[in-house]
Amino acid sequence: GVECVLFNEEYMTCTWGSRETLTANYSLYYWYENRSPVVECKHYLQDRGISVGCRLNQSEIIQFQPFRVLVNASLGGRTLEIPSERMQLQDLVKPEAPVNLTIRNLSSNQLQLTWTSPYPKAQCLEHAVKYRSNKDTSWTEHQVKGDVFSLPSVDYEKYYTFYVRSKINSYCGSTQLWSEWSVPVVWGSNSTSKGTAEEQLHWFWIHTVLIPIASCLLLLVLVILLVRVERVWVILMPRIPNPSKNFDELFITHNGNFQEWAGVPKDVVESFKPNYSEKICSVSELPPKESYEPLWESSNHPPSVMPGALATPREHSPYKNGYVGV
Repeated sequence: GVECVLFNEEYMTCTWGSRETLTANYSLYYWYENRSPVVECKHYLQDRGISVGCRLNQSEIIQFQPFRVLVNASLGGRTLEIPSERMQLQDLVKPEAPVNLTIRNLSSNQLQLTWTSPYPKAQCLEHAVKYRSNKDTSWTEHQVKGDVFSLPSVDYEKYYTFYVRSKINSYCGSTQLWSEWSVPVVWGSNSTSKGTAEEQLHWFWIHTVLIPIASCLLLLVLVILLVRVERVWVILMPRIPNPSKNFDELFITHNGNFQEWAGVPKDVVESFKPNYSEKICSVSELPPKESYEPLWESSNHPPSVMPGALATPREHSPYKNGYVGV
């Protein structure tokens, strides 16, 4: 038979097999009851030259109108008609997978998962959320009416993976066609981010590109400022010169010879040298005379001086304990 699916109300495909099971040439005709004439498919889906389906654009789709198709198979000069059952297109809608999954912390142990759907009629959707932690072996799935799901209790020692899919609810159609599962979003101790895949990519660029570039620029600015401050400091507080380097040549090259280091001419140096000589005078000390003894040494009183007589002046002898008398 023929199977038709309306994808996100943007286009519809009707297929009737694959190349491995088809050997004839097929043509598809469709119409809406009591509304339009029979129209042949304008855009066939082919598999290596064999028509396996038909694609209808959005302008060719009318919902809430009975829809019929007829497939003609041509084989060996014969034509075989394959009629289809009466279809309602609103029951054949398959929405596109939800996007922009976001996780937020509502409290210490509660998480809130939100998402958006590309389907143009969000009020016509119901959703399913499945999740599990890294410790679980099976998935837990919940049916959700809106676009918000709350997980009342989580373990901060685990990390969780979430998926969301959508389908048309009973108010807008009667179908069991679910969308594909969304791109997963993770949360927990071992997850790289607690948000959407877009947020993870955003943080990746911040950590790997922006932060290193900003650090390099900041380091460059600090080096420039340091150089400028050093120049200002040298101007305001000049360094005290070290004179020791100026005397390296005196002590290393000239061995402390100041005249040679100062460049004094040799004739000037010679003029300061003495040009005379002095004889050496030897001085010796004679021993004292034992036979000489002053008269007053035998008594306690010195000899008296006779009147009219002149006392012989005493001279200090250069000899030890000796006196010279006349």
